[in-house]
Formats: sequence, C-alpha cells, structure tokens
Amino acid sequence: MIWAALLAQAATATAPVPLWRDPVHDGAADASTVRDPASREWVMFYTNRRANLPIEDEKDVSWVHGTAIGIARSKDGVHWRYGGTAAIPQGCTGATLWAPEVQRIGGRWHMWLTVVPGVFRDWNAPRYIVHLTSRDLKRWECGERLDLGSDRVIDASVAVLGPNRYRLWFNDERTGKSINYADSSDLIHWTVKGIVTDTPGEGPKAFRWRGRWWLVSDAWKGLLVQRSDDAANWTRQPDYLLADPGKRPTDRAKGQHPDIVVVGDRAWIVYFVHQSGEPEVVRDLRWHRRTVLQIAELREANGILSVDRDAAVVRPLR
Repeated sequence: MIWAALLAQAATATAPVPLWRDPVHDGAADASTVRDPASREWVMFYTNRRANLPIEDEKDVSWVHGTAIGIARSKDGVHWRYGGTAAIPQGCTGATLWAPEVQRIGGRWHMWLTVVPGVFRDWNAPRYIVHLTSRDLKRWECGERLDLGSDRVIDASVAVLGPNRYRLWFNDERTGKSINYADSSDLIHWTVKGIVTDTPGEGPKAFRWRGRWWLVSDAWKGLLVQRSDDAANWTRQPDYLLADPGKRPTDRAKGQHPDIVVVGDRAWIVYFVHQSGEPEVVRDLRWHRRTVLQIAELREANGILSVDRDAAVVRPLR
C-alpha cells in the first residue's frame, strides 16, 4: 500500500502529454504563462485557433483568424483546467487576437497582444500590437497601439533591463519576417533599434537565466537560440531546439512558438505542436491543423541550451 501511494504521488507530479489541449477548438498555441500570487495559480494565456472549423479549402486560413485568447489554470503545474477566454475589450483590438505576452511590471499586469482587424481567408491583412493592463488578470483595460513603423508586426516579447529601461522584441513581416527590437522608458513610447536575427522567424521570447540573456524564436525548422551579456549583442547557437519530432503521442512534429518560465535556477519551455504526425491524420486530412501545448525542462551547459522532449517532466514549474 505504501509503494502504491508513492507511485500514485509520483504520477501526479509528472506533467501530462500534452500539457494542455483546448477543449473548444483544439488549437492551443502561442502560450504565455505567469504565476498569479492572488490565486496561487499558474495562469496560461494562449491563442485559441479554431482548428476544428470545417473548412475544405487548404488555402483558406480563416480558421487561424477569428481567434480569442484562451486561458488554462493550474495550482501545481500538472493538473490544468479550462478558464474560458480572456475578457479583452473590443474597442482597442479586433476580431482576431494572437500571441499574448503577459508580465507583471510595476505592480500591474501588462499584456501585449497581436491584433488582426478582421477574419481573413489569406495572410494578406494588416496586423499590429496593442498594450493592455489589468489589476487581477481577469479584466483588461485598453492601452495604446504600438507605433513600430510597420503595418505588419506580430508576436511581442518584453523584458525589463533596468529602472525605466524596457526592451521589446517582435516580428516585422515588412523586413523579411525578421526579429526586430525596440526600446522604451515608459512602456508606452517605443523606438525601433534594429534587427537581431539573420534568418526569418517569429514568436521571440527573451528571458534572463543563469547570468545571461537568452532569445529563443521560432525559425519554422526548430527554435533558434541566441545568448547575450547585454541583451543587444547576440551569439547564435548552431543547432535548433525541438527541430526533430518527439516520440510520444501528440508530440510528433517540430516544436513552435516558445514560452519560457524561469523559477529560480530552473527553466521550462512551453511550445506548441501541430498534430500532423498523429494517426488521426489518416482518417481526417484536416487533423494537422490541430495544435497542443507541451512542456519540457531547459538544460544549459557552457552557454548552450538543450531540451529532451521525450523525458518526463517531474514536478514542473516548482
């Protein structure tokens, strides 16, 4: 009986695979995960793609539009429950919401959100980033639309560099889908500084860990990793993370659009995976549109990041 109890306890402390699957549209992607001290929960915001929408034309991408921001909640990082969709005001956003970036800065919650003003059947549409704030992670208030010198910007990642020093990384489709960065002293007015990648990509995530700055972005052939001492001059890691499919069910495609959660000396990567490598594709040719969120622990050795996506994640986010 004692051994059975110990085994049961160990099982409950292991992250499920997938970590999260959206119960409405089965298209969870682009996660941003924070710890809410008020509820003592992990709160994960994500793009809620309408992957189960019955669209026959493969060129029709309206299922990736008309998206809300989904919410999942967990007390322990293992057991997650659906929290509905985020209460985003329509007055400053649009019909399509992508890629939330949520952080607590200056005693207030901030969200940077990609907005597409409509539902489109192709990728030819304007997109921009909006700043919102909240006191409780439940009710969001409109802030400003960021002026980044382009009508096609997506996927914000924000870092605090010091007192009144903030840096934003984002994808600018007008510069070859490169990752650009901008600086601000007040989180409202931004000055674009330049490009930080030598390859196209999206979904950047900047974070501080183990004495360095890191920038991980989705290069569509795995995740590009760069490291820096000053968050300005970057050294590129030669290989790509999560480029090879995993072996476990629901994780058998490349990893995309990372979120990084740092707790002390440990760090976890949350990424989304298309279901193109699953047996359901045989009977449902649209199954590949479905995406789930997975988690793995980051490892660092001599300035190189690695991930074993097939390893069980025990006691995640602790």
